[in-house]
Amino acid sequence: MHRTAALSISAIALLRACSTAGCTMAATTPRVPPPHGLLRPLAVPHRLLLGPGPSNVPPRVLAAGGLQILGHMHPEVLQVMDEIKAGIQYAFQTQNRLTLAVSGTGHCAMEAALVNLLEGGDTVLVGINGIWGQRAANIARRLGAKVCEMLKPPGEYFTLRDIQEGLAQHKPSVLFITHGESSTGVLQPLEGLGELCHRHGCLLLVDAVASLGGAPILMDQQEIDVLYTGSQKVLSAPPGSSPISFSERAREKMLRRRTKPPSFYLDMGCLGSYWSCDGEPRMYHHTVPISSIFCLREALAVLAERGLENSWEQHRVVCAQLCRGLQDLGLKLYVKEEAARLPTITTVKVPEGYDWKEITAYLMDKHSIEISGGLGPTAGKVLRIGLMGHNATQDNVDRLLQALSDALQHCQHSRL
Repeated sequence: MHRTAALSISAIALLRACSTAGCTMAATTPRVPPPHGLLRPLAVPHRLLLGPGPSNVPPRVLAAGGLQILGHMHPEVLQVMDEIKAGIQYAFQTQNRLTLAVSGTGHCAMEAALVNLLEGGDTVLVGINGIWGQRAANIARRLGAKVCEMLKPPGEYFTLRDIQEGLAQHKPSVLFITHGESSTGVLQPLEGLGELCHRHGCLLLVDAVASLGGAPILMDQQEIDVLYTGSQKVLSAPPGSSPISFSERAREKMLRRRTKPPSFYLDMGCLGSYWSCDGEPRMYHHTVPISSIFCLREALAVLAERGLENSWEQHRVVCAQLCRGLQDLGLKLYVKEEAARLPTITTVKVPEGYDWKEITAYLMDKHSIEISGGLGPTAGKVLRIGLMGHNATQDNVDRLLQALSDALQHCQHSRL
């Protein structure tokens, strides 16, 4: 009996062991099959991107993105970062030491600027004449800042008198203004703004995501304290690495902070050290997107070879040609004052009786051309056409105008 009982116990133990092993094997067996879509080759259509961004990427920049990556602390990558800093200083026309590229899109650069400049209790005056002022005000409120809004109807810009009155009334420590309001197509004049802000003890923060390289910006001469842009518009690089620069005034304000910036990832003290902006040995902060860094370096090289003044003139001429062609088609420009039109992104009123979605869909389906509808306060009211960087050519103007003419003839037109 004892021997039989012992065998039974051993058998039970063996069964339990096998059962446990079976459960373990079952638990490590994949039950979700590979996605069918990932088993097919990647297929990307070729389209002419004439919306508000991104722009088509030129072959030279595309080739840079296809290079084998290196380690983020390899000397070759650090050399590329140094060249990017110099390229941004040229593009911005500044000698600011704290100049670098944020690992993120232009929107990330906006957050980086506000996160580092503002803390709870600070007052910021935000110029709102489109969606980007609205976004800046939203971010500033999340940071606990006191946000004062300076409003203009979409399609208009702020005068020096408007800003003078806002500064005198609210006494902010920072003024946020959008140079190229891509949701409305307005170009904000910058002359005299920096001097005016500094007389009131205020820093000038400028969003140039849609305008840098397409319209004159002279950061030091115009006394701009913080300036940022994106890589995907006039620079014609893939989105993902966004240039930003801080003046010594802005840097001093950041050094006087009572609290640390709430974002470690966007902390300019850490980023400045990694980008060697303080003259000290580099300190690792995060792994920069190596391929994006290579692309941004080449995009800045293209701008340097072309020359800023030539880039500004190219965009001015192409925009003027586009505006004439649109008016010849019977379309009405949204921004009435010619000098206030953003040379990189043109807004045109949706023609009466047409659905803007049908027009944009027709251009995409029949001509492989992207243009966009309105955004924020202009949603449903305008079409937005971007001619930026690599795409700012007369050939693209001609191609777009022909496609638009075709779309207006074929899209449904209600006469009611």
